[in-house]
Parts: sequence; C-alpha cells; structure tokens
Amino acid sequence: MRQIRGKDTLPELRVRGVLHSLGFRFRIHVATLPGRPDIVLPKYRAALFVHGCFWHRHSGCKYRRMPKRNQRYWVKKLLTNQRRDSLQRRHLRQLGWRVFTIWECETEKPRCFARKIERLAESLRRFVPNSCSNPSPSE
Repeated sequence: MRQIRGKDTLPELRVRGVLHSLGFRFRIHVATLPGRPDIVLPKYRAALFVHGCFWHRHSGCKYRRMPKRNQRYWVKKLLTNQRRDSLQRRHLRQLGWRVFTIWECETEKPRCFARKIERLAESLRRFVPNSCSNPSPSE
C-alpha cells in the first residue's frame, strides 16, 4: 500500500487540467480544510474531492469489488474511509463550503466526464458569493 498515491493521481490531474482550461483557478490539497480536499476553488466556496472508486466505495461501480483475501481487514478499512468521507463533507458544509465529488471511473469515460464537468462548471458559475463571508480557505 506504500505505492498508493494520495496526490496527483491520473484522475485528479485530468480534472485539474479541464478546470484550468475552462478558466477556473484553484488551490490543491488545502490542509486547513477538513479532509484536505483535492481541489479548492476559494472564489466559489467549493471543495472538490476526486475519489478512487475502490478506496471510497463508489456504489454500483465495477472497481468497488472487495478483495478475496483478508476480508475482515478490508471491510473495516473501507468502511472507515466511507465514514471519514461523510464526516469531512458534513464539516465542510457546516463551514459554508459546497462539496463536490468526482469518481475515478467518471474520468475514464469521455462523455460522462464531459457532462460531469459541464454540470460542475455551471454550478460554480451560478454561485453568488455572500459579501459577509470570507472565501479564504484558511478559516
């Protein structure tokens, strides 16, 4: 498991590349926010997670399969990941952030990925910042 990358994965690089080409500017892996989101768009108060389907248990995905060996360990590990993700999303929302998730499998299908990014971009552009809130991620 030492070789499993937590940053700069191929799906994450794909998402960052498309967002940048659409004119969005962002910060990556902001440690001051709960869950250390993969991509943070402070101007839009948005935190984006690019999740691996296996590690974060994407429902209905072919990559969600459970390993046959050492199942007790894997069930505990993967359920812990899901619970932590849920708590982090909830905490971010309580802090006033909008939270988005893009799944690894969605980045592999060009049409699906394009639709997902289009919806994300629309949602981001519709955001009207509250003049009373501070959009900096260092809260």
